[in-house]
Amino acid sequence: MAITPSGSAALAAAFVFAAPAHAQLPRSSPFEDAGTFAFIFENDTFSGNDRYYTNGFLFAWQPAPSATPEWVRAVTRNPLLFFPADGTPRVGFGFGQKIFTPEDTDLRNPPLTDRPYAGWLYGSLSLMSYTEHALGSLELQLGWVGPGALGEQVQNNTHDLLNIDRALGWKTQIGDEPGVNLIATRQWRYNWLSPLPEGVSFGIVPSVSASLGNVNTYASAGALFRFGTALESDFGPPRVRPVSAGSVFYDPTRPWSWYVFAGLEGRAVFRDITLDGNSWRDSRSVDRQTLVGDASLGFAVFTPFGRITATYTVRTEEFEKQPQLAQFGSLSIAFRF
Repeated sequence: MAITPSGSAALAAAFVFAAPAHAQLPRSSPFEDAGTFAFIFENDTFSGNDRYYTNGFLFAWQPAPSATPEWVRAVTRNPLLFFPADGTPRVGFGFGQKIFTPEDTDLRNPPLTDRPYAGWLYGSLSLMSYTEHALGSLELQLGWVGPGALGEQVQNNTHDLLNIDRALGWKTQIGDEPGVNLIATRQWRYNWLSPLPEGVSFGIVPSVSASLGNVNTYASAGALFRFGTALESDFGPPRVRPVSAGSVFYDPTRPWSWYVFAGLEGRAVFRDITLDGNSWRDSRSVDRQTLVGDASLGFAVFTPFGRITATYTVRTEEFEKQPQLAQFGSLSIAFRF
């Protein structure tokens, strides 16, 4: 049912109660089958502060669907592993880092009640399958926490370059430890055509995730609410986990499009090595909060050259006696080739 600007009030009311109009959204793409490269950068500088989750980045590469190895196709045919039936399989690779600091980085010996210094450096392999309405993924992360994660070097060398005061307490960071996480995610995509012109739609992307590992063990659920002209192009903006990751790949259906979004997500956290400390040795730690919530706002713009997204996130307290909420921004740029 195409709704034009001259539609009557009855048509507008019918829109409110209509079932999701999946089949009415354009799916033909003028672009050839292609892989996607994305760079995601997250930092608390966007909030004017330098504390808690202070920096993260992720380089991600997903080859074209036609380049998917046969063994990936075989694994993603199993619906018991969060994959939707009859989906398009893809494989993905990632390399990333996350850095955490206490509130006061001018102290060489921060209080034991504050978040420990920690770094997490990792590579990832992702298997995924998606349809027009659902996406399932299984991601294996392997990496290192502690001094070997190079958090001190990345943060302080960057601060030197930008003439910012160094963080002085890195000698107290948690110790070296290999890390592994296995993360399963399922997302659904529902879009409704709006009574506005130019193909503007409303949409929601509910998601559930679970991670098991010595670095992060949690279960989460959330939803992304979207409004714009490109809702059929992806499953939300790509992010650095534990936030629901959206989709690195995108499938543009027109050269120029956009959407704005708001997201809510809750996590039950059972293990976070950056708060709980090392698994098999003594290290700094704090009393972790089990329930953590995120609220996000942002936008995505699709151009003939790539996709640009920006997100601002407010996160509830992650440990006891945390005096303030954590806030950080996220920027990403992706290209298809």
